[in-house]
Amino acid sequence: MINLVLTPLHYIYLIFIIVIILAMVKKKDISLLCILGIFILGLAGTESIYKSVMGVFNSFVYAAKELMPTIFIISIITAMSNTLMDSGINDEMVSPFRKVIKNYWIAYWVIGIFMMVLSWFFWPSPAVALIGALFLPIAKKAGLPAMGVAISMNLFGHGIALSSDYIIQAAPKLTADAASIPVSEVISASIPLELTMGIVTTVAAFYFLRKEIKSGELPSEYEEMESSTSISSPSMLISSRKIRRFLALLILVLFALDIFIMYIAKLQGGDATALIGGTAIFILSLISILAYKEKSLDKITDNLVKGLQFGFKIFGVVIPIAAFFYLGDSAFTDIFGKILPEGSNGIVNDLGAALANNVPINSTISAGTLTVVGAITGLDGSGFSGISLVGSISKIFSTALGGGVATLTALGQIAGIWVGGGTVIPWALIPVAAICGVDAFELAKKNLKPVVIGLIITTIVAIFII
Repeated sequence: MINLVLTPLHYIYLIFIIVIILAMVKKKDISLLCILGIFILGLAGTESIYKSVMGVFNSFVYAAKELMPTIFIISIITAMSNTLMDSGINDEMVSPFRKVIKNYWIAYWVIGIFMMVLSWFFWPSPAVALIGALFLPIAKKAGLPAMGVAISMNLFGHGIALSSDYIIQAAPKLTADAASIPVSEVISASIPLELTMGIVTTVAAFYFLRKEIKSGELPSEYEEMESSTSISSPSMLISSRKIRRFLALLILVLFALDIFIMYIAKLQGGDATALIGGTAIFILSLISILAYKEKSLDKITDNLVKGLQFGFKIFGVVIPIAAFFYLGDSAFTDIFGKILPEGSNGIVNDLGAALANNVPINSTISAGTLTVVGAITGLDGSGFSGISLVGSISKIFSTALGGGVATLTALGQIAGIWVGGGTVIPWALIPVAAICGVDAFELAKKNLKPVVIGLIITTIVAIFII
């Protein structure tokens, strides 16, 4: 087993995680709890009040740096979308899809499948911006609330696509290397588990969503969207429909070209997001010149500022929360120095390893433990920070069991990424929540039940496969 001694820092972090989760259940704001947690962790580690105070500020700066690319892509897409709506181009872009997406259930599945396919090739971050800008107006007109769009994008993109990662293969490579097995074995073993997790979670989420829509708990927002994007609206700044259609086609071609470039140049993650963001800036500039004419210089700046205000307003509440949970990974050493014990892989990963060290070994316990350890390592909102750990633990468990390493590795990978990659951790849900205009904590709450159901059933399936 992995020899690791937990320190008071580990227990303090664990206590604050429990307190924060309880506060979230009670629908209380957790920013103050996170600030207090950062300070106490710093105090316990450095035994210095002034270093702990500095650590609170430095952790905010660290979180802001980590979140900045996401803040900018959301802000720029928002600025571009505002310009497209003012000009009337936005309505022309979505009009062809209205013939296919006629009701909310078609919208839910079509958006999800598009998100999943695009995320397989380029990961969810750039896919969120493209799918959200294109499909959100159509979905609302079809009667699917913004929350339903967010749920679909989350579960199919940050859930199914990111946890399987069949095209880019970054996730299975990390877990396979840690488990000392070929990547192909992890991918093969993950297929029945991914099918189970994906089908159960998305169907359960749609079932709960449908109940809320029918009961009126989640209004469709159809009338709001209709009034703001009607083709006959006199506020459209580009009056010629032919020009609007040409520009709509040009925008789609530019983003399709981005996708082609990402594939050819093997751009992913931050690089792919940067390409989408840069393209959006050029689209914003071009449409502003054509729509606003002599006022274009002022309006470009005005829309960019509005976009940035929106982005920072959305992310402002997340920075203290992200600052605390980043301390669970490598950020702790960056902010407070080398305080953790020798051999530590970060507080969160240490807690997961400690759990694995203290459970009996059989197929049922092993599968359940890998799911729990994967979920724990996902609490930092990354999804990827702890999946190497689950690979290592899978290797240890499979040795005791006499097999099943690939299945255990795939199960831990699925649990870690579904929890931490952006389906149930609020601070990881911000990109989708911001694009769809919904509350990240409410979105996490609605995703929680389907994801938990999915993890339980997927774990049971894994037990029979091992």
